Amino acid sequence: MSNPSHNLLKGKRGIIFGALNDQSIAWKVAERAHEEGAIFTLTNAPIAMRMGEINKLAEACNAEVIPADATSLEDLENLFSQSVEILGGKIDFVLHSIGMSPNVRKGKHYTETNYDFFQKTLDVSAMSFHKTMQTALKLDALNEWGSVVGLSYIAAQRVFPDYNDMADAKSLLESIGRSFGYQLGVKKKVRVNTISQSPTVTTAGSGVKGFDGFIKYADEMSPLGNAGAIDCANYCITMFSDLTKYVTMQNLFHDGGFSNTGVSQKVMDRFID
Repeated sequence: MSNPSHNLLKGKRGIIFGALNDQSIAWKVAERAHEEGAIFTLTNAPIAMRMGEINKLAEACNAEVIPADATSLEDLENLFSQSVEILGGKIDFVLHSIGMSPNVRKGKHYTETNYDFFQKTLDVSAMSFHKTMQTALKLDALNEWGSVVGLSYIAAQRVFPDYNDMADAKSLLESIGRSFGYQLGVKKKVRVNTISQSPTVTTAGSGVKGFDGFIKYADEMSPLGNAGAIDCANYCITMFSDLTKYVTMQNLFHDGGFSNTGVSQKVMDRFID
C-alpha cells in the first residue's frame, strides 16, 4: 500500500540499520523514506543479511546495501565513508534499529544470566548506538540539523519479566541517546532521540517468551490500541524531517497511550464479576 508523499525528506541522505524482512520497522521506514524523497544506504550485520531479504528492499528503494557489524568500529567507519561517497554528501538521518539477546534466544532466565551473552546483548543492542554516533562525529559525516533515531521499548522503565536483559539494553540505549544528543547538539546541531514503540510483531519481538499475550495486553491497555509498524515508520519520518528540528534528547513514546494509562476499562472488566 502506497502512502501519499509530502516530500518531507526531499534531498535528504540517510543510513538505515536493521531491515531484516518486510515485518521489520526499519524496512517500513526505508519504504516511507523512499516515498518521501530521501536517498539512503541500507545496512545490516552479515549474518542478518543471509537470513533476510534486504536485497529485495534495496531494489525497491534504489538503495545500495553495505554490510556492517554495528559493534565493529572498522565496519562503521567503512559504512559512513562509503555512504557519504555513494550518496554524494554528508548524512542527514540515521535509524538505529538493532536488538539481539542471546540470553532471550537461549531461554536463559534473568536470574540465571550468562554474562558473556549479557555483554553481547549490551554490545549489539546499545553500545552500537554510541559507536555509530562516535564514528559519524569522528568522520564529520553528519550534516547540521541532521537527526539520529534509535528504537526502544518501555521495558527500559518498567518490568516486563520475560523481556529479560533486553530491558537493561534499552535503558542503556535511551541513556546514550540523551548523553550523545547533548554532544551532537553542541558540536553539530544534530538531534538524537529514541522512540519507545508499542510491542510489534517483528522477527526480533517474536523471540520474547509469551509475546502474543504481551501484544494483546498492551493493546487492551492502550486507549488507541497498539501502534503498528507502519505508524512507527511514519513517526520516524517526521523525526527525520525539518518539522522536528528542536526535538532532541527525548525518549518519545509511540504506544497508543499505554505509557500513561494506569489501567483501562477493558482490562478492569476481566476482574469484575
